[in-house]
Amino acid sequence: MPNKLLYTKEHEWADFSGDNVTIGITEFAQSQLGDIIFLEFPDIGDEITHGISFGEIEAVKAVSELFAPVSGTVTAVNETLEEAPEKVNQDCYGEGWLIKV
Repeated sequence: MPNKLLYTKEHEWADFSGDNVTIGITEFAQSQLGDIIFLEFPDIGDEITHGISFGEIEAVKAVSELFAPVSGTVTAVNETLEEAPEKVNQDCYGEGWLIKV
């Protein structure tokens, strides 16, 4: 688990190192969910609020809400995950990032 990230008790992470805040889920969360098969995200330009659900993640074992670790305007969505949601399982801290605000 990278040390430079902010972690929530719901197992999301936030990376403040760039111009935007990158958000994803932790290794623990993805391992508990199992193989991820679908993700639902807000649209670019939507506002998200700290502690409030901003989307869903569907896996073989369960469906879970995604909770915002920060408030802000969505500036990017990882569109690669629409075709390859398994990237969250394979690299949740890298190519498996979810959204940016």
